Amino acid sequence: MKKLVIFDLDGTLLNTIADLAAAVNYSLRQLGINEHPQESYPFFVGNGVTRLFERALPATLQNEEWIEKVRSHFLPYYDAHNADLTSIYPGMKNLLHALIDKKVMLAVASNKYQSATEKLIRHYFPEIDFVCILGQRQGVPVKPDPSIVHSCIEAAKVTPEEVLYVGDSGVDMQTAANANVQSVGVTWGFRPVAELQNNGACYLANQPADILQLLAEEGK
Repeated sequence: MKKLVIFDLDGTLLNTIADLAAAVNYSLRQLGINEHPQESYPFFVGNGVTRLFERALPATLQNEEWIEKVRSHFLPYYDAHNADLTSIYPGMKNLLHALIDKKVMLAVASNKYQSATEKLIRHYFPEIDFVCILGQRQGVPVKPDPSIVHSCIEAAKVTPEEVLYVGDSGVDMQTAANANVQSVGVTWGFRPVAELQNNGACYLANQPADILQLLAEEGK
């Protein structure tokens, strides 16, 4: 029986891509660099903001100096505008409340930087009591390193066998495998189904209610 469900944030709980694209494109404009269409950004995100900036820059500028220039414009803009276009995926609130009703603990493990992770969760899910809300923090390796999942497990005082990890990317599936927990790849997120399958997703969910069904079948 699962006692803890850990959720990725971007592409899993929230559709954040429009605000991320707008913030990076704003930063590129300030630096005189060509912008990208929003459709490119699902393949830029997933490994933290540093990799996001690197992928958005031209190949000749993918170095620490230019990454920091993008960061200097991105952070203040995104902090002010990260809820302009972001939305909760349909059915997600119902899933979270249903899990709470079943006495399942909830956590968030994201590669988004910590302050933005906390802000978005508190803004969109103010009534949900998460055991922990963890994002990218200095000195802690990003996913697919399992450290963030281990921290959630420790906070909830459960075993890996009692955990389900839910995410939308190959990085998430790798993270779950590295932490020795079962994974669910959601098909409504930023990455294709094949990426989830190729990176070892234990299960696939086409809608949030599928996760409830999975837990119910496991509990039989």
